[in-house]
Amino acid sequence: MRKRTHNRPLQGRTVVVTGAARGLGAALARAFDDRGARLALLGLEGERLRELAASLHGKPACWEVDVTDDAAMADTARQVRGRLGPASVVVGNAGIAEGGPFADSDPQVWRRVIEVNLIGSAATARCFLPDLLDTNGYYLQVASLAAMGTSPLMSAYCASKAGVESFAHALRAELAHRGVAVGIAYINWTDTDMIRDADRHAVLRELRGHMPPPARKVYPAAQVADRLAAAAERRAASVYVPAWLRAVQPVRACLPAVVTCVARTELPRLERTQRLEATGLLGAGGRADERHG
Repeated sequence: MRKRTHNRPLQGRTVVVTGAARGLGAALARAFDDRGARLALLGLEGERLRELAASLHGKPACWEVDVTDDAAMADTARQVRGRLGPASVVVGNAGIAEGGPFADSDPQVWRRVIEVNLIGSAATARCFLPDLLDTNGYYLQVASLAAMGTSPLMSAYCASKAGVESFAHALRAELAHRGVAVGIAYINWTDTDMIRDADRHAVLRELRGHMPPPARKVYPAAQVADRLAAAAERRAASVYVPAWLRAVQPVRACLPAVVTCVARTELPRLERTQRLEATGLLGAGGRADERHG
């Protein structure tokens, strides 16, 4: 990035956040606003975006757009560039989730999770890449612990997060010599509408309950967002929230076998007490996506 302020590298720089209407995206908007960035907030819920923008000091600009719509995203990128200048930081945050047995999943819902989380991230990066090349900028991909250690009953979400991790690694290697940095954010349970809704479903509540105690903890969205914004300031290749997630990397190859071993015992126990059903798209963001569709 050019012309950095010594202690506020994002001051006056254009930062794009997708999925900004609520949850982690809204918290990221506040964290970047506190750092003096010029914000472009993208999401499906226009009214919520406008309310959020009005509450921030920098009075961000907002665009109601579906990240899976290539033409609309390209047009939005042109509008952002014309109004705020080329983006120096782009955060691929937009995401949805659903849970339940894969065999009973709705093919359209399952596909939509992949489209928003993976295809939407790729569309975001593609449309803003000319700006990042111009500014020697930074693309931050929001991934998850699910990218490192998959879970039963969350097949679409886990597949999408593993996909965005691999996508970000490939993009980093492809752009390194051109001055664009690419980071991956590995986050655990974050206090958002999506996670709170997940806990209403026995199948997902039990899933979290069988994780090791440190992995069950839910972290405030503002805390996670502050760590991610700080990572953007230093153009970090990776950021882990909580920090102990970094320790999972060296042993991640062992996780599928461990998860399978636990699931072989626990899933039959759950099935004896309750029917494991599909949840549909989770949270208010998921419902907004359904209304849009």
